Amino acid sequence: MPQAEPFTWESLRALALSLNLPNVEDAVSWGQPNLKAHGKMWVWWSPQENVPVFKTTFEEREFLIEVDPETFFFTPHYRSWPLILARPDKVDPDWVVANLKRVWREQAKKTFLKKWDSEQAGSPQA
Repeated sequence: MPQAEPFTWESLRALALSLNLPNVEDAVSWGQPNLKAHGKMWVWWSPQENVPVFKTTFEEREFLIEVDPETFFFTPHYRSWPLILARPDKVDPDWVVANLKRVWREQAKKTFLKKWDSEQAGSPQA
């Protein structure tokens, strides 16, 4: 999905909330707005770099930086954490959605996911 405008915190937040995933809430950590999923930080904006911060694995981070260094990077501050930074004018909204959905599922309790998946399978939108 081509991106018309660079992401801002507001547009990233709106996209995340438009997924209509349960147990997502606005929060503030270290004085900065973020979204939490299942009580854990889910996605946020780095004010120092002025870019979004996404959860990932170390392996995926290494891969993304190798294949798309114009979009993905990290700074020494994030080196020890399984996080990746993305340039707001380069990151693909489809990647953002896929990342948000995957991390949302990873942060959910297994019992919650089993019930939620069962409910989704029975809904007309599934």
